[in-house]
Amino acid sequence: MAESETTEPSRARPALVVVNGASPDAASGARGDKRGAAVSFSRPELNVIFNVYGEKVAQGEWRDYAIDFTPAKAVFSIFRRASEAPLYRIEKNPALARRQGAYAVIAATGLVLRRGHDLARVVRVLDRALKLVGAE
Repeated sequence: MAESETTEPSRARPALVVVNGASPDAASGARGDKRGAAVSFSRPELNVIFNVYGEKVAQGEWRDYAIDFTPAKAVFSIFRRASEAPLYRIEKNPALARRQGAYAVIAATGLVLRRGHDLARVVRVLDRALKLVGAE
């Protein structure tokens, strides 16, 4: 070993600091990724949505669907035909979770049919049974 080489750590460069099992660069990157990550539906939320969707498909009312994930919200769109605009949109918007509720069912006209904190109660607006009205 030459005289200029040492086995001690260099004072010019700081030692690597590990915080919560990750390096400082990884921790700041994780925060940045979380903000840019898309909002999505969880498995139980999709089960609730597909239960209603499956019933309507079996009745012949609905034929197609689309799912969109954006950084702001997740949208499940329901179509009568694939070439048309969606009949209904089921939206999950976490920014509204503490106020009006994260879930909403929106009609094709943009009218909010129901909004709330519980997805099962919100999608019940789509599963209303028709009532027979008697003529007197």
